[in-house]
Amino acid sequence: MKTVNVVAAIITEENRIFATQRGYGDFKDGWEFPGGKIENGETAEEALAREIREELDAEITVGSHLITVETDYPEFHLSMQCFWAELKEGSHLKLVEHEAAKWLSADELDSVAWLPADVKVVEAIRSSGHFR
Repeated sequence: MKTVNVVAAIITEENRIFATQRGYGDFKDGWEFPGGKIENGETAEEALAREIREELDAEITVGSHLITVETDYPEFHLSMQCFWAELKEGSHLKLVEHEAAKWLSADELDSVAWLPADVKVVEAIRSSGHFR
């Protein structure tokens, strides 16, 4: 089975986390943490900064690694490295590829229908003690 290596950003601001809704593909309408595929020659952190620029027209500071999620989908195996992130000063999120987005408080994390891999990220966020 093919492995797809991706990164995801847990963007935080004022005790909230940014979630995006996919606007295309097999998982359209599912909620996820923004990010994407790692290209050849990129570190995970470089890929994450590039993906957020492309998908959200924003600049982020990539923080510490939270979790790497390993999930099997019918056609591929997903390996998703997830990092805490913050918007750089003066940067604003703009939806380029996603259908919708929300800032979620800790109490609102279950208010969206997360994609399977992202459910594991939500569990890691809760266990981390970093976000309340």
